[in-house]
Amino acid sequence: MNAAVAIADRGLHAKGTHPGNPRIALVGNPNCGKTALFNQLTGSRQKVANYAGVTVERKEGRLTAPSGRHYAVLDLPGAYSLNAASLDEAVTRDLIRGFYPGEPAPDLLVCVVDATNLRLHLRFVLELRAQGKPMLVALNMADAARRRGIAIDVDALQRELGMPVVETVAVQRGGADALVKQLEASVAMPHEAPSGLPADADLHAEVRRLLSLAVSMPRRTAAIDDALDRWLLNPVIGLLAFVVVMFLMFQAVYAWATPFSDGIDAGFKWLGEQVGVLLPQGPLNSLLCDGVIAGAGSVIVFLPQILILFAFILALEESGYLPRAAFLLDRSMAAAGLSGRSFIPLLSSFACAVPGIMSTRSIQDPRDRLATILVAPLMTCSARLPVYNLLISAFIPAQKVGWFNLQGLVLFTLYVAGIVSAVVVSLVMKKWRRDKSEHALLLELPSYRIPHPRDLLIGLWERAMIFLKRVGGIILALTILLWFLLSFPGAPAGAAGPAIDYSLAGRIGHAMTAVFAPVGFNWQICIALIPGLAAREVVVSSLATVYALSVSDDAAAQALSPLISQGWTVATALSLLVWFIYAPGCISTLATIKRETGSWKKMAAATVYLFGLAYAASLVTYQVAVAMGAG
Repeated sequence: MNAAVAIADRGLHAKGTHPGNPRIALVGNPNCGKTALFNQLTGSRQKVANYAGVTVERKEGRLTAPSGRHYAVLDLPGAYSLNAASLDEAVTRDLIRGFYPGEPAPDLLVCVVDATNLRLHLRFVLELRAQGKPMLVALNMADAARRRGIAIDVDALQRELGMPVVETVAVQRGGADALVKQLEASVAMPHEAPSGLPADADLHAEVRRLLSLAVSMPRRTAAIDDALDRWLLNPVIGLLAFVVVMFLMFQAVYAWATPFSDGIDAGFKWLGEQVGVLLPQGPLNSLLCDGVIAGAGSVIVFLPQILILFAFILALEESGYLPRAAFLLDRSMAAAGLSGRSFIPLLSSFACAVPGIMSTRSIQDPRDRLATILVAPLMTCSARLPVYNLLISAFIPAQKVGWFNLQGLVLFTLYVAGIVSAVVVSLVMKKWRRDKSEHALLLELPSYRIPHPRDLLIGLWERAMIFLKRVGGIILALTILLWFLLSFPGAPAGAAGPAIDYSLAGRIGHAMTAVFAPVGFNWQICIALIPGLAAREVVVSSLATVYALSVSDDAAAQALSPLISQGWTVATALSLLVWFIYAPGCISTLATIKRETGSWKKMAAATVYLFGLAYAASLVTYQVAVAMGAG
């Protein structure tokens, strides 16, 4: 029988699956281009969620073939083996075997392999084939293999594997057409199941046999990869290049985003003015103008900065640079009690600590994994950016220092402070732990590649939607709740002070100043800290709402930055900046620590040490600043 159509019909009509909508699962090693292929197949017709019971990202999309038939396409977590060494791999293994609760087994497996690295990827193909599931192989990055002079006999490979093998180029338009055509043929005809391996088969020997029969490779690595690695993995030049990349990333957050942020800010101010004119004065006017519009606008204005930060992280990930940075920093991180594998989770934490903590599952050593989880919240996540931007723009002049923007330099310093603090904390944990052995770092270095604009745009679109849903959900809800607490009850008859002092939130804020006065926080800041526990971005919208209700001048209420620059001292601003370096990002971060460690005790320890560091560092900063005349 023709191996090109050797897929079992029985799998395509599995129980519980509508025969007209087969479930296709993309599976493969990390760095094989699987997600790029998923984007090629599904475009914007995809959704991101978590698997039931675990915080492992689950992507599902819809493919409409030229025939009009629909397919549900799953992007499974990357795995090197079905002998799971991490939670990601365990989810992939269980779902493939049909053992995962609440998830039917896929009707067809599409094993995506890197055509330039078949020596590694074919082993996983053989493991999957041994499961006896309907499957085919997508030989991805076929164009890159040809450029390197790698000749692959596709007919011989599919004959030996006993399953279809199709070439794909996930980063080119039409690069998945052959795969879609094969899917169509697989559904239309009855087929045989692919054969497995004998129980005693040597996978490595079988891979060597397949390579000798079907693959001709002039050299094991690409010349361009070797040339770049000579520089980027150099202990001195590579570290300097890494610092330059990180520095440029944080400079760009300010330099590139300013025009977009200014446009969003002007748009929300105009909207607030128009709504204020249309509605009569009263509670509804105040709710919409001072609560909803002022609160949401004060957060959405920072979306450009957040997306620029994400764009850099996604580009570094897609280019193949991140694993090399992990390798480069392994020795330094080991000296601090971490591992080179900690680098990618910690870098992810700059975007958000939650996925950063979740990605520590790739760290196999429990000791290194726990240390990474506990220091990940010290990385400056994107939710802190709105607070940093507000305070920096209010208290740091927008001037040049040589070629660089002073505000960008201050932002870079805040990020460095978080990194240095994480190193200090991990050193303390290393000194206290009993097991002081070191573990070698084994890491695959993928080929360098230019990030495809489509994949970057899809990634940015996903993150923008997540951010805007937070604004439209929890942030907006908390802003409205805070407006209510700030507005009611009203001031009693004959009251001399502002009405907000008599509100529920005003009373709570004034009571909290007894604790936070030593660090320079006023009652407005104290109020903003409470909803900020749900989401850091809410701090800015909360301050906007507080000040909008605290002043009588409508124009002044729209300009939060001038209000705090006039009403706060520099010592208070510095103290608040330092507070956000250390304080836990949000309740979600703490909940993720609990879920990933399975321990309330570890979560409580993380909470206590982070808040303790925040208070102590803010206290020292404020008192020193006051002593130097900045109070």
